Amino acid sequence: MRIITLILASGAAALATAPAFGHDTNTNTNTNRAFAEVRQATAKYHNVDRALQDGYVRVSDCVEVPGVGAMGYHYLNRALAKDPAIDPRKPEQLLYAPKPGGGLRLVGVEYFKVDADQDSSTDDDRPTVAGIPLEGPMPGHGPGMPVHYDLHVWLWKHNPNGTFAQFNPNVNC
Repeated sequence: MRIITLILASGAAALATAPAFGHDTNTNTNTNRAFAEVRQATAKYHNVDRALQDGYVRVSDCVEVPGVGAMGYHYLNRALAKDPAIDPRKPEQLLYAPKPGGGLRLVGVEYFKVDADQDSSTDDDRPTVAGIPLEGPMPGHGPGMPVHYDLHVWLWKHNPNGTFAQFNPNVNC
């Protein structure tokens, strides 16, 4: 299995000790209720074949930073990513981790929106999901990926760093 390792300019150790963006302490009852609805809407995607049927395609190898954690495999729904609106019940990406005996396990979702002006120094178009602002704008993580905003939500695999942290130390590639 091929693993993508991200090289961080500030170093993985700095990321591991940094506070998680949108950490659980910033959530409220309405946010918790909204993400309970997201769990209900995405439960069908525990079967990756259902995700494929609904237009999600794998767009990454398993993303992991040694000593920090992983994001897993990203499955993107291109139609949802192109839509400027965000429907919390229809995340643009699904996050899967490999199961020990083979196959994939749904561990989270990721909201993704292209930055309208492609200028990472402005953020007047920052989207939110259930009151949680997406991170960014940030440069693309690979060739052809635009400046964008994103937010990881660990709905299906506990993340000790927080529900909205980028990497989950409980996920392995």
